[in-house]
Amino acid sequence: MPSAVASPGRSCPLHYRYRPEDFVTDAPVDLQVLDMMYVVGGLYGNELALERVLEMFDRERGRKRLVFNGDFHWFDADPAAFARVQDVVSAHVALRGNVETELATPDSEADAGCGCAYPDWVGDGVVERSNRILARLRTAADARQRAALSALPMWLRADVGPRRLAIVHGDATSLAGWGFAQEHLRAPDHRAEIARWLDRAGVDAFACTHTCLPVFQAVSGSHGHPARWILNNGAAGMPNFRGDGAGLLIRIAVEPSDHAHKRFGVELGDGVVAEAIAIEIDQPRWRSRFEALWPEGSDAHVSYFDRIVRGPDYTAADAVRPLA
Repeated sequence: MPSAVASPGRSCPLHYRYRPEDFVTDAPVDLQVLDMMYVVGGLYGNELALERVLEMFDRERGRKRLVFNGDFHWFDADPAAFARVQDVVSAHVALRGNVETELATPDSEADAGCGCAYPDWVGDGVVERSNRILARLRTAADARQRAALSALPMWLRADVGPRRLAIVHGDATSLAGWGFAQEHLRAPDHRAEIARWLDRAGVDAFACTHTCLPVFQAVSGSHGHPARWILNNGAAGMPNFRGDGAGLLIRIAVEPSDHAHKRFGVELGDGVVAEAIAIEIDQPRWRSRFEALWPEGSDAHVSYFDRIVRGPDYTAADAVRPLA
C-alpha cells in the first residue's frame, strides 16, 4: 500500500502491477511437488548471510529449491561484490524486487527512485536516502547484469506437498505493494481484503518480503477451508528483532526443521509447515564490511547501521499471529 504522494521512492509504477487472478495457474515443473523450499527475501547484498543460507540449504534433503524473492542487491555497491551476489543468486530460482527492477530500468526512464513505494509512516529522510543508495548502486552494475535482472519474473507459483503457494516480493497486486506489511495486517478490515485476495489467487499462502519486518499472519479461510497464511520474512540480510542480530528466511516443507536456529513456525495444513529460520553470521565481520562501503555519515549508514547493531524495535512475539 503505497503513499498517496506520487514522488520518487513513494510512487508505485504501473508496470509493477499484477492481479491476484494471475496466480491461478500451475507451478512451473521445477517448482512442483517440492519437499522443501527456502524463500530468501531482502538479502540486501549481505554476502555473509548469503554464504550461511547456502550452507544451510546444502544440508537439506529431498526435492528442494532455493528461491530469492527480490532485493538481493542493496548494500553491495561495489562492482566485485555486486557480481559475486548476482552470480550466486543466478544459480538458483529468483524473482526481482523493486531494487532489481529499478537497476534494470535505464537512467533516463527512472522516475520511481528506489521503487520502494514507501507508505506515509516512513519519513522523508529515509525515502531520500534510499533513492540515493539506489543511484549509487547503479554504478556497480554493468549492462549484462542489468539485462539479467530485467528478465527475472515479478512473481512465482510453487507447490510444497499439497499446498499451493504464491511467491512475491511485495503483495498480491504489486511488486512493491505494502499490503502484507505487519502494520497493515493488524487491521481486521484489511485482513478481510487479504482473504479476498487469497480467494482470487487460489493459493494457501503468500511468501513475501519487502516491508522490512517479519510476520506470519493467519487469514480466515473461506467456504469451510482452513486458515491461509501471509508469510513475510522481513529481511534475510539484516536483523529483524531487538537484540537478535540474525536475518530470517522462510522454510516451507513437508517435515519440520531440526534447525536449532528456528525462531518460530506455523502449520499450513496437510503436514506442511512454514518456519522462520535464523541466518546467523559473524556480526563484527559484517559490520566491518558494511562500513568499508558505507562509512559513518553515508546514506546507508544513517538509515541502517542502528538496525544492524541493535535490531529494530520489534520482537518475535509480535511476528506470529494465528487466528483469534
